[in-house]
Amino acid sequence: MHKHFRHYTLASSIMLALATGNSFAADTVSQDVTEARQETQIWTTYALSPHLRANDLKVSVHNGKATLKGTVEESVSKDLAKQIALGVSGVKEVDNQIVVQPDYVPTKPTAATRSFGEVIDDATITAAVKSKLLWGKNTSGLAIDVETKSGKVVLKGSTDSAAAKELAARLALNTQGVVSVDNQLAVKDAKPSTAATAKSSSHEAGNEISDSWITTKVKSTYLYSSNVDGAGISVNTKDGIVTLSGKVDSDAERALAIEFAQNVRGVKSVQSKALTL
Repeated sequence: MHKHFRHYTLASSIMLALATGNSFAADTVSQDVTEARQETQIWTTYALSPHLRANDLKVSVHNGKATLKGTVEESVSKDLAKQIALGVSGVKEVDNQIVVQPDYVPTKPTAATRSFGEVIDDATITAAVKSKLLWGKNTSGLAIDVETKSGKVVLKGSTDSAAAKELAARLALNTQGVVSVDNQLAVKDAKPSTAATAKSSSHEAGNEISDSWITTKVKSTYLYSSNVDGAGISVNTKDGIVTLSGKVDSDAERALAIEFAQNVRGVKSVQSKALTL
């Protein structure tokens, strides 16, 4: 994408339109804005696609025709780039000049120059881990900071017990896109007093969690998890009792599905007889 030329042309056209009030100049501005938007939309989709983000692809759009340039390793990636461009509103034609080179090895960004797609991936992982910790009955009140870089998650802060620390790490590790977890959580030595525990229990009792909220959070936990296929699991909740049904691929997946459901706040028990292999 010739950004500098595009920006120069856009600025010049706007100045001309403002100075003369000429409708032709205004139309030119509108056209340039539309084409810049189309180029940005195509490029952003490439940057977010795990199949295309590593390739240095260039995009330019003029009068509804998108021109694509760059190098990819497989023809399927070249075709994907074309289909993405055609899917953008206003793009009617694609001149696909992308070269297919079987031995092509894209330049990998360094830790200091992560790609836009990788930044988005890390932010998504961080949000997913934070959400799972927030929904958890044993982790919701903990002071836990989550940082992610290149799929590597670092947990910082404190927990009330070694069990809670281990659970937080397990929830993070079983999240889509997570490569590893560095669990730096510190276990507090002080235990909550009986009065504090009673106060906490009273507070939770006074804020009854709805069945629909529980069902949504259990399903979302499965959606974010890398080792549980939530698509094959049905979740129903009544009076805090969660019923799981459907098919799983292994005993390990079944055990994780039950554990994740039990960990959600408001869940009193989990019925899993209908969750089979």
